[in-house]
Amino acid sequence: MRYFIEVAYKGTSFNGFQIQENANTVQSAIDHAISLLMRTKVETTGSSRTDAGVHALQNFLHFDMEQPLHPQFLYKVNAILPPDVVVRHVYQVGDDAHSRFAALSRSYEYTLYLHKDPFLHDRGYFFPYRLDVGLLQEAAGVLMEYENFMTFSKRNTQVKTYNCNIMSSAWTAGEHRIVYNVTANRFLRGMVRGMVGTMLRVGRGKLSMQGFREAIESRNCVNADFAVPPQGLFLMKVSYPEGLLSEPVQ
Repeated sequence: MRYFIEVAYKGTSFNGFQIQENANTVQSAIDHAISLLMRTKVETTGSSRTDAGVHALQNFLHFDMEQPLHPQFLYKVNAILPPDVVVRHVYQVGDDAHSRFAALSRSYEYTLYLHKDPFLHDRGYFFPYRLDVGLLQEAAGVLMEYENFMTFSKRNTQVKTYNCNIMSSAWTAGEHRIVYNVTANRFLRGMVRGMVGTMLRVGRGKLSMQGFREAIESRNCVNADFAVPPQGLFLMKVSYPEGLLSEPVQ
């Protein structure tokens, strides 16, 4: 049987999502917990990789299991997992369902907070500088006019194409926070933080809108600004075709 699990995690203490040798990652913690409970080695496949320090309100993994799931699988796995990771639901799916390739879109959120707040220190980017929200919003709209985002991809990434379909891209300004939301069919390594950092240069008047367009069209990552911290970034949602995830098993 193949199972999808829906997870959420606070990424502060992890070296990213994906399994790495000699590193504490979200996926390694999940694999360890399931393997320990089921008394057999389990290797999961994740839908979306997140960098060190990045959080997720919703991410998915899948794994295969020949034996029946423990009747208290959800409770037991969560008891084994560290407090900053939770498995929310378990779904039984078809044998060919793939958590990464079946996903239709991913949605991310990046939060800036404008006044010092100890409760947002590890969940946002303290940014006490003047910003033109109108320019930020215009830049967010400009991104939707393009499909090649090589400029916002970190180097040493192995992808066949840099094309992404951005479905929505917008900033929301509140009294104490400014939040960027973006949804696309796929994202490149470092892409959201690169877009946010470069848009912030526009919002601060350090980069013109024409310069922003030229940076995108250059397809060169030296023209992007990736210097925004990871803790402001959340993976919010992974969407799948209707009917793939039926009622949860647990």
